[in-house]
Amino acid sequence: MTTLAIAGNPNCGKSALFNNLTGIRQTTGNWPGVTVERKLGSFNLSPENKVTVIDLPGIYTLDAMSLDEQVTRSYLLSREADVVINVLDAANLERNLYLTVQLLEMGVPVVLALNMMDIAQKRGISIEIDLLSKKLGCPVICIVAVTGKGINDLKQAALQVIEDHSRGGFSLTMDAEVETAIADIRPHLPEESHTYNTYWIALKLLEGDTSVCRQQPDAELSLRIQKWQQHIQNITTESADIYIADSRFGHAHTITQLVVKVKGKVHKYLSDRIDQVVLHHYFGVPIFMLVMYLMFMFTINFGGAFIDFFDGVAGAIFVDGLASILTSIGLPDLAVLILAQGLGGGIQVVATFIPIITCLYLFLSFLEDSGYMARAAFVMDRFMRAIGLPGKAFVPMIVGFGCNVPAVMATRTLESERERKLTILMNPFMSCGARLPVYVLFAAAFFPSNGQNLVFALYLIGILMAIATGLVMKHSLLSGESSGFLMEMPTYHVPTLKGIGLRTWDRVKLFIRDAGRIIIIMVLALNVLNSIGTDGSIGNEDSENSVLSVVGKSLTPLFEPMGIEKENWPATVGIFTGILAKEVVVG
Repeated sequence: MTTLAIAGNPNCGKSALFNNLTGIRQTTGNWPGVTVERKLGSFNLSPENKVTVIDLPGIYTLDAMSLDEQVTRSYLLSREADVVINVLDAANLERNLYLTVQLLEMGVPVVLALNMMDIAQKRGISIEIDLLSKKLGCPVICIVAVTGKGINDLKQAALQVIEDHSRGGFSLTMDAEVETAIADIRPHLPEESHTYNTYWIALKLLEGDTSVCRQQPDAELSLRIQKWQQHIQNITTESADIYIADSRFGHAHTITQLVVKVKGKVHKYLSDRIDQVVLHHYFGVPIFMLVMYLMFMFTINFGGAFIDFFDGVAGAIFVDGLASILTSIGLPDLAVLILAQGLGGGIQVVATFIPIITCLYLFLSFLEDSGYMARAAFVMDRFMRAIGLPGKAFVPMIVGFGCNVPAVMATRTLESERERKLTILMNPFMSCGARLPVYVLFAAAFFPSNGQNLVFALYLIGILMAIATGLVMKHSLLSGESSGFLMEMPTYHVPTLKGIGLRTWDRVKLFIRDAGRIIIIMVLALNVLNSIGTDGSIGNEDSENSVLSVVGKSLTPLFEPMGIEKENWPATVGIFTGILAKEVVVG
C-alpha cells in the first residue's frame, strides 16, 4: 500500500486537496500522545494500488516550536510516507517556499502542488513552472484544488516519484562558515542519526534544535556545536539559528525573483475591499453578531422544519417497524422492549438531532471555507486582550459552538500554557451543538414565533459568561499579558458545495458516532426502566409505577431548593442523564 502525506502552510488549500483526493473515505482521530487532529483518507490509483492519504497539520516551519510542527516533523522523520505533496499558494509563493526548502533539506521525496493558480492568474501573476522545478529539483504540478483541475497530473507525478525512488536533486549551499561547521559536526553524530539525512541533522543541531536526535548529544559533541555557534555569531553578528533561517529566506526570495512575473500594477483586490468593511473598527463586531444571528436563524428555522420528519421516519422504522418484526418472529416481550423501545428509541432520539446539527455545521463550514472565520478572530482581538488573551484564542471558542471537545483540542495553536489553560476554562460556557437541541425544544414550546431570538440570547449569554470567567482568572490564578497576535488572513473564496458537504458530513458523522453511542445507551436504559413496573411487569404503560419513577422520586428531594417537587421526578432524571449527554434531556 502506498502512503502519501500532504504538507503545507495554513490556508494554502491542503484540506481542499485532501477532500478532492479522498471524498467521503475519511477518518478522523488524534496523533498518538497529543491532542492534534489526525485526518486519514484513501483513494485508488488502480484496482491493485490503494493509496492512503494523511493530511498533516498546517505549519509554516519544521522548527518544532508548536505541537503541530512537532507532529509533522516526527511523522516525516518516521519515513512512513512514500511521498510528500507540498501544497503551495501560487499567489504567495515566496512565503510558502520556506517550508519547501526545509522539506527538501530533510531529503524526503517531494512533489510540489502549486495551488490557487486561478487566483494567481487573476492577479497577473505568472510562474515559470519548468524553471521552478529545475531550481528545486522536484516535480511541480499546477492545480486548483477546489475544482479538481490538475489532480490527475498530481497523482501521476507522485506515483512516478515513488516508482523512481527519487529524493530530488535539491541542495541549499550555506555560507562557508556554516558548511565548514556542518562538515565538522557530521562525523561525530550519534549512530542512530545515520538513518536520516546527516547533513540536515547537523544543520538542526547547529540551530540549537537537539530534539532531532533520539538521545541528547554527548558532552564532546555539545561543546563542538557550541564552539561553531559562537564562531558563526562572531563572524556574522547573528545567532546561528537566525543566520541559517535568513539563508533559507534568501534562497526562497532568489527563486521567487527568478520564476515569478507580475503583469501590470499591484492593486487592491476584492478581499481587501471586503475587509475594509468586515474588519472595520466600529462595524466589525456588529457584522460578526449579525453573522451569528443568521447562523442560529438558519439552524432553527430551516433545521427545525425537518425535526418532525426525521422523528416520524425513525420512529416508524426503528421503533414501530422493528417491534412488529420482532413480535412476528416470536421474541419475548423483554427482548422486544430492549431492542425496539430501548435501542430503536435511542436511534429515534439521535435522528431528531440530525437536521439541527447538520444545519449548524453547514453554516460553520461555510464560514470556514469562505475565509470569514479568521476575520472573526481579528475582530474579537481587542475584547480578548482585555482578559489577557490574543484574538486567535477566540477561534477555539467559535469551534466550541459545534463541540467543546475539538474546541479544547484547538487551543494547541496558542503559544503559552497560560493562554491554553485560560481558553480551556472559558470554553465550557460556549453553547455546543449538544445543547442546541435542548434550546430548540424549549424555544419551540414557549416562543414558537421567535425561537431564534431566544437561542441567540442564550449563546450570547454564554459568550459573556466566558469573558467574565476570563476576567476573574486573569486577576487571580492565571494573571499575565497576552502574547502578540499575528494571523494570516486567507483570501475570500466562494465555498464549493462539495467542500462544505464533505466538511459537514465529517462532523455529523463524528457526532453520530461519538455522541450517538452515549445517547442510545442512555435512552435505552431510560426506556427499559420506564417500561418495567415496580411489580416486575414488562411493558408497563403507567410511568408513575415504573422502576424509573422510583429512582427519580428518591433523588428529587436533593433538588427541592430549586423548586422541583416529587411529582416532577422526570426533571430530576433529565438533570442526571444530561450530565453524560445534554441531548438525552430531550429524549
